[in-house]
Amino acid sequence: MAYLSLEEIVQRCGNEGIPFWKAVQYSDMEDREATEQESFRMMEKMWRAMKEAGESYDKNQRSRSGLVGGMGGQMREYLEKGNSLSGSFISEVIAQALEMGEANACMHRIVAAPTAGACGVLPAVLLPIYKRQMASDTEITEAMYTAAGIGQVIASRAFIAGAAGGCQAEIGSASAMAAGALVCLRGGGPEQITHAAAMALKNLLGLVCDPVAGLVEVPCVKRNVIGAVNAVSSADMALAGITSRIPPDQVIDAMKEVGESMHISLKETGEGGVANTPEARKIKLNMNLQ
Repeated sequence: MAYLSLEEIVQRCGNEGIPFWKAVQYSDMEDREATEQESFRMMEKMWRAMKEAGESYDKNQRSRSGLVGGMGGQMREYLEKGNSLSGSFISEVIAQALEMGEANACMHRIVAAPTAGACGVLPAVLLPIYKRQMASDTEITEAMYTAAGIGQVIASRAFIAGAAGGCQAEIGSASAMAAGALVCLRGGGPEQITHAAAMALKNLLGLVCDPVAGLVEVPCVKRNVIGAVNAVSSADMALAGITSRIPPDQVIDAMKEVGESMHISLKETGEGGVANTPEARKIKLNMNLQ
């Protein structure tokens, strides 16, 4: 049976003496009646798809609307100059998030983690670690189980769609998943994983979904960046022993409450927020005239 709370996963880890990722894998095996090997191969397939999506990025390609494209390349050029304020690792995370978000807008094959609009967050933190040989394919696959478990609980207790709960449900959930995955990769325990996820989600509580002209491009691509960077900072806090004062599952419940309270114009309708600015309305009008 799928988990209904992060605490349930933590308790299973303690009762059975297993890591967080293994508890999630066992749940997958039970739900799909799959063997351990079948389950792991499926998650490995997701990781390979993420790597392929990262490799497919073309800095010269633009989305059909022309709103996004090339920003990942710009960020990498800036990174190579060695003058970035955030340092080489975070700058690479930023570049990777932009590239993956732009790849999605340009109709490349991506992994929705948990949604297409938030597809850049998880690979933005995993790919730089892999490229720097800080983790193996097997270790990252295990971390992806951790991310999946967090996402599954959020989906069960709240929502992951911007149309249901605003961008906090998409980028916020993705950031929580990525934070937990990072703690897993750095050897953190189940409690640290859930607190990293809680802090990441709290930091993005109330984030609205306001796509310009109804496209998952502006401000969506750049929001993948903040989700990824937020995940890194939340993971580091958790690994330092800092905890969320509000229990992780209660944070998820709070996100649901906030999402349900949001006005419909701020939930993927393209009618509020930056989507309702003069410039955004002009963009939409020009697209309708084409």
